[in-house]
Amino acid sequence: MLATHFHLNTSKEVPADAEVISHQLMMRSGMIRKHAGGIYTYMPLALKVLRKIEHIVRTEMNNSGAIEILMPVVQPAELWMQTERWDAYGPELLRLKDRHGRDFVLQPTSEEVVTDIVANEIHSWRQLPVNFYHIQTKFRDERRPRFGLMRGREFMMKDAYSFDRDEASALKSYDIMFNAYQRIFSALGLKFRAVNADTGSIGGSRSHEFQVIADTGEDLIVYNPDSDYAANIELAQAPCLIAERATPTQALERVPTPGANKCELVAEQLGLPLTQTVKSVVYRVTDAEGKHHICLLLVRGDHEVNEVKIGKLEAFKHGFELASEEDIIEHFGSKPGFLGPVQTLKPITIIADKTVANMSDFVCGGNQEDTHWIGVNWGRDLPEPIVADIRNVVAGDPAIGEEGTLAIEHGIEVGHVFFLGDKYSSKLKATYLNEQGKPEVIQMGCYGIGVSRVMAAAIEQNHDDRGIIWPMPMAPFEVVICPIGWGKSEEVRTQALAIYEHLKSQGIDVILDNRDTRPGVMFSEWELIGVPIRVTVGERGLKDGIIEVQERSKTESVKLSPSEVNSYIIELYHHLKNTL
Repeated sequence: MLATHFHLNTSKEVPADAEVISHQLMMRSGMIRKHAGGIYTYMPLALKVLRKIEHIVRTEMNNSGAIEILMPVVQPAELWMQTERWDAYGPELLRLKDRHGRDFVLQPTSEEVVTDIVANEIHSWRQLPVNFYHIQTKFRDERRPRFGLMRGREFMMKDAYSFDRDEASALKSYDIMFNAYQRIFSALGLKFRAVNADTGSIGGSRSHEFQVIADTGEDLIVYNPDSDYAANIELAQAPCLIAERATPTQALERVPTPGANKCELVAEQLGLPLTQTVKSVVYRVTDAEGKHHICLLLVRGDHEVNEVKIGKLEAFKHGFELASEEDIIEHFGSKPGFLGPVQTLKPITIIADKTVANMSDFVCGGNQEDTHWIGVNWGRDLPEPIVADIRNVVAGDPAIGEEGTLAIEHGIEVGHVFFLGDKYSSKLKATYLNEQGKPEVIQMGCYGIGVSRVMAAAIEQNHDDRGIIWPMPMAPFEVVICPIGWGKSEEVRTQALAIYEHLKSQGIDVILDNRDTRPGVMFSEWELIGVPIRVTVGERGLKDGIIEVQERSKTESVKLSPSEVNSYIIELYHHLKNTL
């Protein structure tokens, strides 16, 4: 490709609404153009990256036995009503009507449509297992789209759906996809972790996220450096940090704590460690009959409540929300900031984290403004609580069931695999006849990769103050040739074209910048774009018998003779392609 035959439109200006580095660099390099909140055109550079990601995804999906189809962006509402997601999915589901007044959705995912296909076309055990996938535009009506392609409304996604006879077979299909995902993200040249995860709105009973490691990631990944354990912080089990509850040594006493409405301030005023304080969080929960109750959750002062975990508790599974100030005053007699489980005005349900359940002589709110209780003990001052794991893990927590302590790093979710069971197949009547001719419900799995999000995540992980540093497998161009004085020197043109033609003949995706741009401008532009290898051909260098080759990730170039250049570039190219 010659640069004069390509479209490049870079900018030095950082867009005002670009908050994260991937958004900034994709806009500055001219990869994407915004039309509305969360809606972009993929310009030629971005589309080249997108197609390379898709190629790697397709290769591994096909190699794993999955079969590609292409499902519609617009889907009939009837299917979503049958699975009860028409109402349950929430406002992110964009609903629309056609000219006849019929309801449709702009698909955020395709469980309904693919299950309907299988319900109509798979009838016998002999047709199973089967795994259909597609790469298609998705739309989720994000309330506040931000971060460019990281949290857009329209995006490209690969979603696959496996169909099996029984759970054991379905879990084998799950493992095949899990392993395929490992190969996909390795082939893309990304540093990533596969972590145990919550199933979220998709549903199901087994789930892993694939997280690209990046300091700017919104997700927190808990892992054990001494083992293979890794989990999303929402799912990571928090250990009890106190092996056995100590015998009380203090009397219960209410003490003044003026203005100390946070555990940190209480600990400072009383001259106690933060770990001796207990934090109170009040929720209004709904039971199976639709009635409301007040639950008080207790975690240590240096810990935070994990709402994904509490959502799985029996008392919370029918719905919950933070209690209003009116609810709190009615049950505790005090405004938030000074709440505790001792001497409440009305009966409440108390749920204590495992660590809190083993604390003694602890400090909690006094249910009076500017006061706290000290010397609080279970059994003596309070009834024994319901005990559950309700907190987030923190770095340094001991690993459960294995050696080592837990660490935390930031990640960007780019892939997710779920075992769904019969969540969708039972509602859409996707059944098959077994060997005895009896109908059975098909077991499902679903597997998604945010193809366009991978592009943004790769930039978040691979950049410097000059711009993007693409991993070779997804770079828009693998080599750029920068001739200095293209319009003035025939020798420069001849040498640059010779290298260009040779690299093309070796199947390398190379671009020759024949725009006759000033060297500083040319170099900074290609550093911004992030091409992995740059070759500089200049008249002065050629007089000294030198052509320079520089890796984008390095600051120094390698000086080579013209006879050495081609073999060196090809060797470097293969090294970068295979060093994943």
